[in-house]
Amino acid sequence: MSPEPNPGPPNPVPPSGGLPEAGRSTDDLLAELSRLKEGDLPVREGKVAAYVYDPGRPEVREAGHRAYMEMLEVNGLDPTAFPSTVALERQVVGAVAGALGGDASTPGIFTSGGTESIMLAVKAARDTRGPAATAPGSGRGRIVLPVTAHPAFHKAAHYLGLDTVSVPVHPRTLRAEPSAVAEAIGPDTVLVVASAPSYPHGVMDPVEEIAALAAEHGVLCHVDACVGGWVLPWLEGVPPFDLSVPGVTSISCDLHKYGYAPKGASVVLFADEELRRGAYYASADWPGYTVINSTVQSSKGAGPLAGAWATLMALGASGYRELAADAMAASRRLREGVRHIPQLRVLGEPDAPLVALASATDDLDVFVLADKVAAHGWFLQPQLSYAGIPPNLHLTLTGVSLAGVDALLDVLAKAAEEAEGIRPDVPEGLAEVIEGLDLSALDDRTFVELLGSVGVELGGPAGSGMSVVNTVLDGLAPATREALLVRFLSALNSPHATG
Repeated sequence: MSPEPNPGPPNPVPPSGGLPEAGRSTDDLLAELSRLKEGDLPVREGKVAAYVYDPGRPEVREAGHRAYMEMLEVNGLDPTAFPSTVALERQVVGAVAGALGGDASTPGIFTSGGTESIMLAVKAARDTRGPAATAPGSGRGRIVLPVTAHPAFHKAAHYLGLDTVSVPVHPRTLRAEPSAVAEAIGPDTVLVVASAPSYPHGVMDPVEEIAALAAEHGVLCHVDACVGGWVLPWLEGVPPFDLSVPGVTSISCDLHKYGYAPKGASVVLFADEELRRGAYYASADWPGYTVINSTVQSSKGAGPLAGAWATLMALGASGYRELAADAMAASRRLREGVRHIPQLRVLGEPDAPLVALASATDDLDVFVLADKVAAHGWFLQPQLSYAGIPPNLHLTLTGVSLAGVDALLDVLAKAAEEAEGIRPDVPEGLAEVIEGLDLSALDDRTFVELLGSVGVELGGPAGSGMSVVNTVLDGLAPATREALLVRFLSALNSPHATG
């Protein structure tokens, strides 16, 4: 006999986050989503200078969103079953290649984001022409990259069994030093990295020189243009940085950044087909269906691909040219305005619409400034000190930023006055205590209680009240920062967190 279905308790009360006994209506579910989003940072109008990219064009957003939903249930796992995904990917990759030194025949892969694009570029380097991949007994391969390169390269190395060698940047310009890159390249180097631009400060590394050095040593060179790859092509006077540069063998470009596509959209391009094949993964060593993946993911909805395609087609080259010009105009206006705020200075000389603001006096703490700015309704992204670069606040300026940059400058000036002379209220000796803690011995409940004892409440308003946390992190060694961040994320996702 078949078992009878379990009717459940007569009056079920599911735990928080549990499954309800009876299904809920669509209106009810959407109302709860709206309630949950009330604590999020806003995604429109440019008041959040990180994470979100707003073109300020409702018709473009609608095109991307509707195309996303149209292809939501299409599975990109098997392109022979869903040839629409092949057609869309060819168009998207071809469009990106045409703007980044390639053409319609340039091999590339549509991915879920910059980290996945970088992961595939690193895998391709490891598995194809990298010296460590072919030299017997050479040990683990190494990636040579500037200290300002995105952590996604360290993540890729961690997952793929490689090591990283970080090289310094110029203390004033914050650009990678080619001489340091040359010294770091060795027989086990599988990849050299340059940024166009680096995310923290918006400055471009000298791609031509670095790519030439890599080619001279027979090493592959990847350009991380995840953040800048879809804004730099539309600007004038940008130094060469793409596949047109001799020695550049791969480049990554996110379309959910300055492409303004729905999240989950990036492209990695390769100089030749062999490299793209090196990024693929196939397995037939089991009794099930044959597995061939172009990305880290296997099953994947085609919504992001369709959303990116529709956004590209809706804006066109002229639309992107206008948005890029507006974003750069906002960047220039911001930098000019900051010169009249005596407590602040701009780090480096940004080549893209990304700006980092540091303190120009000993009396201003940038983490306190971030909290004061948040109280005025704006979010700037704190960045910790590293390799001689002081703590600072990052701003990503987009197509809508120009309309609000004067208001932002007013807020910065007011917040700088409010923050002057204030230091975060960090208990004396806390950093030393944390350095000496065995974090692995603490469960999530104990860690949440520890955070509460120093005034950190999980689940509070987004983007506010973080000066104490950032100050503590800034005083710790990077390895301790990382361990603490892992525990913070674990605690945030535990049932012991408030909110």
